[in-house]
Amino acid sequence: MFDDTYFMRQALREAQLAFDADEVPVGAVVVWDSKIISRGHNQVERLNDCTAHAEMIALTAAFNGLGTKYLPEATLYVTLEPCLMCCGALYWAKVGRIVYGASDIKNGYRKTTAEHWPFHPKAELVHGILADECAALMKDFFAGKRGAGM
Repeated sequence: MFDDTYFMRQALREAQLAFDADEVPVGAVVVWDSKIISRGHNQVERLNDCTAHAEMIALTAAFNGLGTKYLPEATLYVTLEPCLMCCGALYWAKVGRIVYGASDIKNGYRKTTAEHWPFHPKAELVHGILADECAALMKDFFAGKRGAGM
């Protein structure tokens, strides 16, 4: 059965692609009617674009694939708590459900918004799905960077 864990594992696959490309390992998938309609992973370094976050890549692919600018029936799965920029995109896209894995104390939306809701008023939020696996990938990535003299 396709559930939150299944789809978060798909987002983790995307995060691994980012890791392998020496990008911060964040992955995302957009799901509509229990089907993955788009995928994305961080491509900030590859595209030399600070807005090329996994969520933004996945959302743009979903818009293009469906021919729409709104995704009220969609669920976005992302391995890391969205940043404020990505929350803005999720808000304007009217994404109906957001599911994330690991929290991001340094750059996640809660750092800026505190208790204020940054998503569309009708959106549902679920967090902590495969949080340990999502966090471990991030820790491994940055441990490798520190070991390489970053």
